[in-house]
Amino acid sequence: MDLKLKLRLRPSFFISFLIFILFLINPNFGLASNPKCISTEREALLTFKASLTDLTGRFSSWSGPDCCNWTGVLCDARTSRVIKIDLRNPNQLVNSDEYKRGCLRGTIHPSLARLKFLSYLDLSSNDFNGLEIPEFIGHIVSLRYLNLSSSSFSGEIPAVLGNLSKLESLDLYAESFSDSGAFSLRASNLGWLSGLSSSLKYLNMGYVNLSGAGETWLEDFSRVSTLKELRLFNCELKNLPLSLSSPASLKLLEVLDLSENSLNSPIPNWLFGLTSLRKLFLRWDFLEGSIPLGFKNLKLLETLDLSNNLGLQGEIPSVLGDLPQLKFLDLSANELNGQIHGFLDAFSRNKGNSLVYLDLSSNKLAGTLPESLGALRNLQILDLSSNSFTGSVPSSIGNMVSLKKLDLSYNAMDGSIAESLGQLEQLVDLNLMANTWEGVLQKSHFVNLRSLKTIHLTTEPNRSLFFKLPSTWIPPFRLEFIQIENCQIGPSFPMWLQVQTKLNFVTLRNTGIEDTIPDSWYSGISSEVTYLILANNRIKGSLPQKLVFPKLNTIDLSSNNFEGPFPLWSTKATEIRLYENNFSGSLPQNIDVLMPRMEKIYLFHNSFTGQIPSSLCEVSGLQILSLRKNHFSGSFPKCWHRSFMLWGIDVSENNISGEIPESLGVLPSLSVLLLNQNALEGKIPESLQNCSGLTNLDLGGNKLTGNIPPWTRKLASLFMLRLQSNSFTGQIPAELCNVPNLHILDLSGNKISGPIPKCISNLTAIAHGTSSEVFQNLVFIVTRARQYQDIVDSINLSGNNISGEIPGEILGLSYLRILNISRNSMAGSIPEKISELSRLETLDLSRNRFSGAIPQSLAAISSLQRLNLSFNKLEGSIPNLLKFQDPSIYIGNELLCGKPLPKKCPKDIINSRLL
Repeated sequence: MDLKLKLRLRPSFFISFLIFILFLINPNFGLASNPKCISTEREALLTFKASLTDLTGRFSSWSGPDCCNWTGVLCDARTSRVIKIDLRNPNQLVNSDEYKRGCLRGTIHPSLARLKFLSYLDLSSNDFNGLEIPEFIGHIVSLRYLNLSSSSFSGEIPAVLGNLSKLESLDLYAESFSDSGAFSLRASNLGWLSGLSSSLKYLNMGYVNLSGAGETWLEDFSRVSTLKELRLFNCELKNLPLSLSSPASLKLLEVLDLSENSLNSPIPNWLFGLTSLRKLFLRWDFLEGSIPLGFKNLKLLETLDLSNNLGLQGEIPSVLGDLPQLKFLDLSANELNGQIHGFLDAFSRNKGNSLVYLDLSSNKLAGTLPESLGALRNLQILDLSSNSFTGSVPSSIGNMVSLKKLDLSYNAMDGSIAESLGQLEQLVDLNLMANTWEGVLQKSHFVNLRSLKTIHLTTEPNRSLFFKLPSTWIPPFRLEFIQIENCQIGPSFPMWLQVQTKLNFVTLRNTGIEDTIPDSWYSGISSEVTYLILANNRIKGSLPQKLVFPKLNTIDLSSNNFEGPFPLWSTKATEIRLYENNFSGSLPQNIDVLMPRMEKIYLFHNSFTGQIPSSLCEVSGLQILSLRKNHFSGSFPKCWHRSFMLWGIDVSENNISGEIPESLGVLPSLSVLLLNQNALEGKIPESLQNCSGLTNLDLGGNKLTGNIPPWTRKLASLFMLRLQSNSFTGQIPAELCNVPNLHILDLSGNKISGPIPKCISNLTAIAHGTSSEVFQNLVFIVTRARQYQDIVDSINLSGNNISGEIPGEILGLSYLRILNISRNSMAGSIPEKISELSRLETLDLSRNRFSGAIPQSLAAISSLQRLNLSFNKLEGSIPNLLKFQDPSIYIGNELLCGKPLPKKCPKDIINSRLL
């Protein structure tokens, strides 16, 4: 066969010929889907990479000859030119460790400018640590998309960005999440925007400081006539022009966000010329005045957010209900008032209403909820909380079949809850707390709530709202959050509660439950529960002894009838309240292991015995230890050290013996120390003078001895000093007069002698009435005792051996409300100017040696409610103006006469004879 013919007939010849033909038809045939890049552009990318720090290996693929296959790089399939760079942080959970590691750092090399065909550049959510936006970016004139948001740029936005005449999307959102703190990106001159006027559709300059842009800022933005979306969130804009020279220039605008600025103006009318608007955000702008009727022009509006302006007032106009496309409406946190009937009636007329979200919370809206509420059949979120609505939940609520969240909390609703509520199969979150509900809740209220996860339901303490559910009823829902307060659920612990085994938050306070709670219920919720509050019921029985609560933060079982030993629950709870129960036995010696994160423990009013475990010294975060009114014995732990945050100790009314530990004096935060009504002995340790923040010290009812310590003058914050019913001797130290915040001084029932120091007028808190609320709150937080809620400025020196006269200086304590110096050895007369103590409520001078007449001015103290002058040497007639007619107040004064004593005065005898 001819050689030429043989070559023609070989298969390889035909294959090669076919490939040649295909190349003629399609020049790109055979090229890889990511073509090998241009070498000069590859070098530019490598130079750019070298200037950056990458902690997560995002640049690991940036090697080899084909840059078009590198992560974040896209080339044109035909020309192999780099057209896209996307180096956005792949982790968008800001402030997380993964986000911070994912941030590129370093500088942006000008080599990027060599990419002459680059149309897309995204460097967002990185950390350039205050770097200025490079000017060379303004020379990449092929850019259509530029995103530099949240990458910690600072300084002035370069005007050269105005050269990007093809740019369609520009995102300069400047909120920074850098470890180095916030950086300020600013634009003092917006003239460069005119260069983008024929192309830009999306512009986000949130958090860019525009305060230097002057009053023409709005005109500058309006020159970009192609804009569809403009976001100027938190830009420090100080004014909102009420007019716009050419509002038609923004006629394409669909999204406008001016939120979190200080606009301080009414809503301007030019807005209503932007008839393409779909979303309008004006929250936190300090807008004022009423909501204009001009909103009726914005027929395409889907989202309207006017929340948190605080100054918007008047009624909600019904025109908002006529907007056919409105899906999201937030008017919360304003001064809107009146009823909402007309507004909701408009929605009911608008049969095709598509409203999905409605928030009118935190206003001054009033009246009842209209039946037209049920017309919002597409509504998923309804928040009417923190207003002044009254009446009942309307029966039409059952028509709102799409509702997922209903919040009527913090109103004045005093009616019933409609049974139709039970038809809301999509309802997830129900919040009806802080109203004054009444009536009965039945099975029909809950029967179809299959999606319910959260319920808040509280009313006034009189429990006018009753649950009347079948005892064996099992509901269709499994709750994760339950808060019911002051409603009658009990006396049994019903089945519908027993089956709730997915709870992570439990509050059943004052619900009338008197039953025992099955152990299985506690164990069923143990894995997820964070709050367990069953306070103010009458629940009885013992608690399960060993349970693990890995997420529990707060335990409050107070004011019940629980009994048995302290529960050995392993938990990370920071607050434990078991007070006012019948718990008994000793506290676990390893309490520090069981509850290592304990900050506050309230066990008062129980029957605990044994010693207070020294392992409490190992709970370094402990702040409050309240063990009042138990049967603890032995000595108080002596192992405290300086690292502790312990600031409140109440172990009063126990059987604690031994001396007060010196180590208490090293607690840097100690503020409240209540050791009264125990069997402590010895002297007050001098180390307590180091507790400079001590506000309340009560050591009364012990066996303490020695003198009243003079170092109390160092305790400048001391509000209450009670050392009553001990065996202190010596005189009242003059240094005590120099405690500037002292409001309560009780040294009664000791063996103190000598006179009352004349410097007592230096107790400036009592003399001038300085505020005591902070210190009162501190002691109440620790004790929860009513006796400390109404404590008043008082001095009690009764039951000692104090001698001398009442010093005239004491009359300078003009805010004194209780003065008791009874059962002493004082003499002299009662000061004639006693009425200068014009706020005095109790005065007890009994069982002394006071002589002379009862001052007439005593009758001028209108606040005086209790008076005792008995068993002295007073003489003369009892002033007629005195309102106290109990003879026991005056007995034991042989030379006193007149009413209410039976002994008549001589002048009365003469007058009766003349008559």
